[in-house]
Amino acid sequence: MGVGVSVFTITLGLILKFAIRADAMKDPVDIHVVGVILIIVGGVSFALQLLMMVRMQQRSEHNRESNRDRLYNGDNPPPV
Repeated sequence: MGVGVSVFTITLGLILKFAIRADAMKDPVDIHVVGVILIIVGGVSFALQLLMMVRMQQRSEHNRESNRDRLYNGDNPPPV
């Protein structure tokens, strides 16, 4: 799931939890419990997406540094 899907899942969970009255639904499923589950799943997904984005950014910075070190050694300093 992407960040947008995570935000949508959290929003849908909040709607189910707070905007729908439990007595309006005659289903065997508790709609508030479904809302809480969607909020938790969306929050965990959002946190994992942020973690993956931070790791990809760190990996990208590390690759740029290693490429610069490989291209410019002591005999051939980088331009200032």
